[in-house]
Amino acid sequence: MAGEWRNSTWGDEISLEYGKALRGYSDVSGKYRVFGSNGPIGWTSNSLADGPAVILGRKGAYRGVEFSREPFWVIDTAYYVVPKTEMDSRWLYYAIKHHKLGEIDDGSPIPSTTRAAVYVRDVEIPPLEEQRAIARILGALDDKIELNRRTNETLEAIAAALFKSWFVDFDGIPAEDMQESELGLIPKGWRVMAFGDIAQQGKGTVNPGASPEAMFTHYSLPAFDAAQLPVVEYGEAIRSNKTPVPNSSVLISKLNPHIPRIWPIGNAGEHAVCSTEFIVWTPRTPANTAFLYCLASSPEFNAAMCQLVTGTSNSHQRVKPEQLANLRTFAADEESIVKFGGAAEPLMREVLRNRAESGTLAALRDELLPRLFSGRLQMKNIETIIGAAT
Repeated sequence: MAGEWRNSTWGDEISLEYGKALRGYSDVSGKYRVFGSNGPIGWTSNSLADGPAVILGRKGAYRGVEFSREPFWVIDTAYYVVPKTEMDSRWLYYAIKHHKLGEIDDGSPIPSTTRAAVYVRDVEIPPLEEQRAIARILGALDDKIELNRRTNETLEAIAAALFKSWFVDFDGIPAEDMQESELGLIPKGWRVMAFGDIAQQGKGTVNPGASPEAMFTHYSLPAFDAAQLPVVEYGEAIRSNKTPVPNSSVLISKLNPHIPRIWPIGNAGEHAVCSTEFIVWTPRTPANTAFLYCLASSPEFNAAMCQLVTGTSNSHQRVKPEQLANLRTFAADEESIVKFGGAAEPLMREVLRNRAESGTLAALRDELLPRLFSGRLQMKNIETIIGAAT
């Protein structure tokens, strides 16, 4: 290490401040981000704390660690972290992740991270300049991942706008070329189609535990919610049966469709499997992955899904695969599907490429994190790694 690190406890370095309950926050818009125990959950017009700062989940099976550059709100299932000594806020974020403070469990029926359990833990604090150097290299990787995420949002918005123009608004088609249908006016020669007309449900069961030393590419709900990147792990780490995932498929979560989880798959990966909460669909001719994804992501399709749910609990509502196959939410003909697929496919390829790059960068970040916090990576090498990362 370039400077001397000092030994301390977390209680001497930080204060964990409780969030406050908030009603009426928006899922999609507002000036300030709202954070809960699992991470971002919405937006609001008021802030509770100033950024940059770290948010640490307090209650629940999964308690995330988040970093906010801007002012934000934290609800009462999470803490926001206030340093007691001078330190780099982004280094603090990576230090909390490295020390796994979000995984401390008090043994209660609802797992919780308590102040007392955090405060007694030991921590080594590097000089401020070394904190900034560590934050700079790890932050460069996360900044590129965030840039890819924002780029993908734009690309997906373009694809969605194209789909709406072609198959919802029927832009450019004069009134005399329209005909009545169960969905209202549609272009002449087109027909109302079911999702099952252009998508085939993938079935089968895989037991990864039967091959404990094999590596599986695992598409799970937590992985989708975190970064829409699968986890590559040994079969022994996967505890239940899964569904095989082929290349060029689209995964649609049957759980809680009011929270859309639509996952386009390019190259699925080795021994690719997914949670049985996902339904696997592969395109039927003339459709391709891009068309399936845009259709399944459309507001019309989601609204129809939400009408099919079974279950009384808001957290355990599901849709049956055969119901999805029978959904009739769009009209098209073969030529329009082929043309749209040709227009949207390059956009989706770029989305998938950006996600794959983000996965590589995240793996590099996760490899560097413990080395930077243990002294196994000399500080003189940091600038070289920063350059390579960016």
